[in-house]
Amino acid sequence: MATQLQFFMSPDDEVAFFRFLERFELEVYPRRVPPDWETFRASQANFPRLPEEDIYLVAVAIGPAIVDKMKRGPDKGFWRIDEVRSPVIFMERCRMNEEGELLSGQLWAELEVTPQTGRVDATSDKFRRLFREIEEYLKKTFRKGDPKAFLVGPKAARLYKETRLVLRDSAHRGGTVVPYK
Repeated sequence: MATQLQFFMSPDDEVAFFRFLERFELEVYPRRVPPDWETFRASQANFPRLPEEDIYLVAVAIGPAIVDKMKRGPDKGFWRIDEVRSPVIFMERCRMNEEGELLSGQLWAELEVTPQTGRVDATSDKFRRLFREIEEYLKKTFRKGDPKAFLVGPKAARLYKETRLVLRDSAHRGGTVVPYK
């Protein structure tokens, strides 16, 4: 079972988050990696270069990303990152839907040994500490939401209060989320 954090980030919250990530050696990869992809560091300066889709943050100081080439299907020729054996954090970015509601995003990383993952060894302590530090940052700077599973960024909470922005869970038939004061 992956360790998961669900959140709401406005674009300003994302910029602040990537400013925080500058202290770590994290490289950015899209979910579907084109063969000619050139990596770059997760930082505030590289924020405009981020893919619109979901991304992987690879802790290159801990280990390289283990990739496999897709041999069939619509993604044939693209590379796929092995999420279990690689030191990666998956980030599903928040986005707006057709109704103008902000959909939730998430961060998750595979830290535990479980029968479902097929992992034999536990994640390195260095990677576990890195993810916990990111988790602590989010819990410290973001507000809690109702339901409790969600964290709401400070700018997203301000938009909720001032413009009545609707915060919606991105799960199928997801409900709305309200930030605590």
